[in-house]
Amino acid sequence: MIIAADRAQPLGRYPHTRRVGPWVFVSGTSSRRPDNTYAGADQTPDGQWNLDIKVQTKAVLENILHYLQLNGGDLSHLVDVTVFLKNMGDFDAYNEVYNSFFPNTGPCRTTVEVSDLPRPPILIEIKGTAFIANE
Repeated sequence: MIIAADRAQPLGRYPHTRRVGPWVFVSGTSSRRPDNTYAGADQTPDGQWNLDIKVQTKAVLENILHYLQLNGGDLSHLVDVTVFLKNMGDFDAYNEVYNSFFPNTGPCRTTVEVSDLPRPPILIEIKGTAFIANE
């Protein structure tokens, strides 16, 4: 079980990752930073959010990469991910950034639209499963 000290801390009683043998399960990950702000989310003085799905997608995948590195792996070890989008209208922009992280075929993937995510500025959350054999 890993809770990365240099990343945003879980909002509940769960780890960033849990390892069972070579299998590494990555909890749902957002673009939240250690200071509890969000990459790709700026709030205006009147309380409105300026949200950027591309920036958020990049930050989410960078967070997941970091968690996998703590387990001795990287994104190439992902075998399956589930992507939760707040708005399927963001699919093309998210997919463009996502594909840049996987120059060849990436993991199996399911993308679903959800009615909401845990905090207002979150547009995307990704959970995944990796296989990292001890070599």
